[in-house]
Amino acid sequence: MNQMKEIKIEKITLNMGVGEAGGNLKKAMKLLNNISGLKSVETKTKKRIPTWGIRPGLTIGCKVTIRKNTESLIKRFLAAKSNTLKESNFSEGTISFGIPEYIDIPEAQYDAEVGIMGLDVSVTLQRPGYSIKRRAYQKKEIGKKHLISKEDTIKFMQEKFKISIED
Repeated sequence: MNQMKEIKIEKITLNMGVGEAGGNLKKAMKLLNNISGLKSVETKTKKRIPTWGIRPGLTIGCKVTIRKNTESLIKRFLAAKSNTLKESNFSEGTISFGIPEYIDIPEAQYDAEVGIMGLDVSVTLQRPGYSIKRRAYQKKEIGKKHLISKEDTIKFMQEKFKISIED
């Protein structure tokens, strides 16, 4: 196989939306810190939605991006989902799914201070050469043949993590 066509995991993003700043946000940040071992950051709104009482700059959640030891974490998150994902969880180069209760994750300890909360997991895949779209100097588009399709994403997850797809 061509070395440049090999798919790798770029990052895992863990996200929790709580709706407002305060006690629930602190609990969510503590939970993400415990699961990932990294410091989480607050996420702020960009749009105004008056019916929900949302205005720009309002803190409504938190997230953490993990770039190291990703395979072991993905195995733990997939175990919480019984190694089964829906086809709708996949798109071009990303896999996104929710875990309703963090205590379903193997090796995750229940924290009475946090209580029961869920989180969203998003896995981003890449091929060698994807840095050309992010670099500061002479940014380029990635060629169509080099992009990761939905079928490539599903095949990668089935081969690497032995998951099953349900309809």
